[in-house]
Amino acid sequence: SSSASASQAEKEEVDSRSIYVGNVDYACTPEEVQQHFQSCGTVNRVTILTDKFGQPKGFAYVEFVEVDAVQNALLLNESELHGRQLKVSAKRTNIPGMKQYRGRPSNPYFRSRRPFMPAFYPPYGYG
Repeated sequence: SSSASASQAEKEEVDSRSIYVGNVDYACTPEEVQQHFQSCGTVNRVTILTDKFGQPKGFAYVEFVEVDAVQNALLLNESELHGRQLKVSAKRTNIPGMKQYRGRPSNPYFRSRRPFMPAFYPPYGYG
């Protein structure tokens, strides 16, 4: 449907104005992240990603109003916030969490372990 493609284009347009920020301290608030990047351009939204228990995962997305703010923000890669070096990259090229397509690793140790069978000595053995 046309609305689906429109929303996809919209999402890509938003992504082109967004950055991925890794190694964010768990104690960081969205406000602190916003202040850290506000020199780059107008920050529209900060999203700190959390797991299903609401615990921060240690990374965030920052969406700017201007596309060229992304280039400015990339200059803050390895800048420090809360004493941690941030990893900054353009969001559209960095899709974390896409690793679930890999199959489960087989465990060779588990496969090769056989129950220990003592050698079978027939009752009528060797004299």
